[in-house]
Amino acid sequence: MTETESIAYDVVVLGAGPVGENVADRTRAAGLSTAIVESELVGGECSYWACIPSKALLRPAIARADARRVPGLAPLVQGPLDVSAVLAHRDYEVSGWKDEGQVAWLDGIAADLYRGQGRLAGPRTVTVTGQDGERRVLTARHAVVVCTGSDAVLPDLPGLAEVKPWTSREATSAASAPGRLVVVGGGVVGVEMATAWQALGSRVTMLVRGKGLLPRMEPFAGELVAEALTQAGADVRTGTSVESVRREGGTVVVVTETGDRVEADEILFATGRAPRTADIGLETVGLQPGSWLSVDDTLRVTDSDWLYAVGDVNHRALLTHQGKYQARIAGAVIAARAAGVPLLETDRWGAHAATADHAAVPQVVFSDPEAAAVGLSLAEAERAGRRVRAVDVDMSSAAGAGLYADGYRGRARMVVDLDSRTLVGVTFVGPGVGEVIHSATVALAGEVPIDRLWHAVPSFPTISEVWLRLLEAYRD
Repeated sequence: MTETESIAYDVVVLGAGPVGENVADRTRAAGLSTAIVESELVGGECSYWACIPSKALLRPAIARADARRVPGLAPLVQGPLDVSAVLAHRDYEVSGWKDEGQVAWLDGIAADLYRGQGRLAGPRTVTVTGQDGERRVLTARHAVVVCTGSDAVLPDLPGLAEVKPWTSREATSAASAPGRLVVVGGGVVGVEMATAWQALGSRVTMLVRGKGLLPRMEPFAGELVAEALTQAGADVRTGTSVESVRREGGTVVVVTETGDRVEADEILFATGRAPRTADIGLETVGLQPGSWLSVDDTLRVTDSDWLYAVGDVNHRALLTHQGKYQARIAGAVIAARAAGVPLLETDRWGAHAATADHAAVPQVVFSDPEAAAVGLSLAEAERAGRRVRAVDVDMSSAAGAGLYADGYRGRARMVVDLDSRTLVGVTFVGPGVGEVIHSATVALAGEVPIDRLWHAVPSFPTISEVWLRLLEAYRD
C-alpha cells in the first residue's frame, strides 16, 4: 500500500449519494473547497437501488390500475404489462448502473471526487483507500460530513446466507420477474415491492410479523393496501413470523412459526435498516462503530465542533427528501460557521436549523392505492400527551375523486391539536394522493390555524376538495 501526502480541504464529505451531493453543492456554492468520497456509485442508494428504480417499476403498475378504473378505457388495459419494457425503462432510469452523469455533475460544481473506502483517522482527518491500494489522506479545515446512509438488515436465521435472499437492492435490480416471490416484512419496502412484482407477474406471498401493513401509519392505511394487494392476487399473511428458510434445489422453502410451509423462487427480506457506519473509523474519534450518529438541529454530531452526520445515518428520518433537506441546512451551517457568522440556532424558521424532522416529515407509499402521511398518527399524538381530535372522511366525498376513478376508494384523516387548533398529522389513502400530501405538509410546517384553513379554497373538481370535507366534519 502506498500513501500520498495529506491534502487539505475546507470540507470533506463521506458518501456521494443525494445527501452528500447536496452538502457538497451548498459548501461549494459558498466558496468552500470540498472533497467527496464514494466507495460505490456516485448518486448512491436512492439513484440505483431504491427510490428511482422502485418507482420506475411501480409507475406502470399504478398507471394500469388507474386506467382500469376509468370508463371507456378499462376494457383496453386488461392485459399483462410488458415486463421487458418495464425492466428496460428501469435500467434507463438508473443509467445502466453507471455513474458518469453524476460524476459530471460533481465536476460541474468543482467538487473533488475520491473513489475508495473513506475512514475517519482522528479529528478532521479522513483516509481514502482506493481499489489500487493507494491510500490518500484528506484533512478538513472546517468540517467532515458523514453521509454514508444505511444498509438493509437481515434477520439471524440459520442457513440464510446459503439461500441468497433478496434485500431491497436485489428487489429493485432483478433482471426478471420470479414466478413466486415471498416478501418478509410489511413496511414501505415490502409493500412497494409486493405491489410491483405482483403486477409484473410474480405470485407474491407476504409474511408480516405484525398485525398489519404499514405500521408507522394510521391502521386504515395498511388495511386498505392489504385489501387491494389481496384483490390483485397476493397472499397477505399478518401475525406470521419466519422460523426457518432454506433452498431445496432451486426452490426457497420457508417455514413459519406455526409450521406452515411456503415455497418460492426468491425471498425478499424487507425487515429494517442499519447505519452504514461499521467501517468508517468512528472509533478514532471516540464514537461506536456501527452506531447511529446523534446530532443537534444543525446536524452537528453531539459534543463535536467539526463532525456532522446527515441523512439516514443520524436516524432522524430515513427518507431521501428529508436527507436532502438536512443537507441544505448542514451546508448553510458549515458555510456560516466558516465565515464566522453567528447562527440563530434556536430560530426554527431559519436556514440553520433542521426543524422539519420533528413535526412535518411527509412520506408516500407508492402502492395501489397510494398511502401518504405527514406528522403524527392519532396514536402517536395521544402517546405524546397531546389533547387531540381525529376527523375521518371518505376520499370519495371529494368531487374530483369520482372523476379520477370509477368507484374511487380511499380515506382521509386529520389529527387536530385542540389547544393550538393546528394540525399535527394528516393521512390520505387512495389513488393519486401522493400529489395531495404536500398541502398537508405546508399546513403542518406553517402551523396554520384550522380556522385559517377554511380560506385555503381547494379547486373544483379535484381530489384536493377532500380538505373541505375534512373541515366540514371537524366543525360538525
